[in-house]
Amino acid sequence: MTAPIDIVSIGMATAVGLDAPSACAAMRARLDGFQETRFLGQGGDWLIGAPVPLPRNWVGEKRMAHLAAGAICEAFEALPEARGQTALILCLAEEGRIGRPAPEGARLLQRIAEIVESPPHGRSRIVPHGRPSGHVALEQARRIVAAGEAPYVMIAGVDSYLTAEAVSYYLADKRLLTADNPNGFIPGEAAAAVLCTRSQNSGLGLSGLGLTREQAFIYNAEDLPLRGDGMTSAYRAALQDAGMEMNRVGYRIADLVGEQYWFKQSALASLRLLRGRHEFQDIWSPGESLGNVGAAAVPMMIGMAFTAARKGYAAGNPVLIEASSDSGACGAAILAARAA
Repeated sequence: MTAPIDIVSIGMATAVGLDAPSACAAMRARLDGFQETRFLGQGGDWLIGAPVPLPRNWVGEKRMAHLAAGAICEAFEALPEARGQTALILCLAEEGRIGRPAPEGARLLQRIAEIVESPPHGRSRIVPHGRPSGHVALEQARRIVAAGEAPYVMIAGVDSYLTAEAVSYYLADKRLLTADNPNGFIPGEAAAAVLCTRSQNSGLGLSGLGLTREQAFIYNAEDLPLRGDGMTSAYRAALQDAGMEMNRVGYRIADLVGEQYWFKQSALASLRLLRGRHEFQDIWSPGESLGNVGAAAVPMMIGMAFTAARKGYAAGNPVLIEASSDSGACGAAILAARAA
């Protein structure tokens, strides 16, 4: 059993802004946080990344805890009465991913609670599925609200590819963008949080959700050709859940981190479902400004849509938000802005 939910506030900590208003303004202006990092790339050049300019040079789990706590506290500022009655769903990197910054999820959750000065709610949990973690969290949030287990749910994502282990692994695998490799991603880091509650038929509400898996995932061992089956199925499930066709989608926000595969997957899904007359459907991506931010991607994209709807510069209504992982997990969500 699920219940319709609304997004009521957001928070961010990014390479282009340490709060949601500044980060969204920078991304809207197409500014980026790319700079030389302390890591050496191939050929001895400094690797380009998108680090968050925190006031202290924290590393590892402590850095992730402060990033996430900053985003969560900002989301609580708009609705302080939610403190103490909010279940936290923490989106993290995949458990098997090389170089993940906080391998002990439960300990990170406790550390975040201490910084936020709010004890973890009994229904708090961890979703370690990388970029599409936020879509799984949305489904869990609908169930938590429907069951009356908590009046509010905070979906927070925090991640970083700027660790020595991650950089070494993805460089060796030729996955990072360098002077010699144009088909790669820029490693980034970020945190984002969205506060959800039972729908009041105002603001930005979740209309549809789809979760599937792609067999021809990036660099799959069987070398299966990409047809976009997984993302197409996720789109289709989300559209059916929302009771609409693809030609009614206003625009899309996608986790296009830089590699060609993700652009092709998104294009194939759209082409296979778009029928009839339709307006131009723009596509946005936080990757243009932040690089690959991993598990922070979906809360980040929801925050972008929330701010765009509230400030009146959204490219349409509703918005379809998509994300997928290296292992083939695909998620799509449709969110519609409703008049207050």
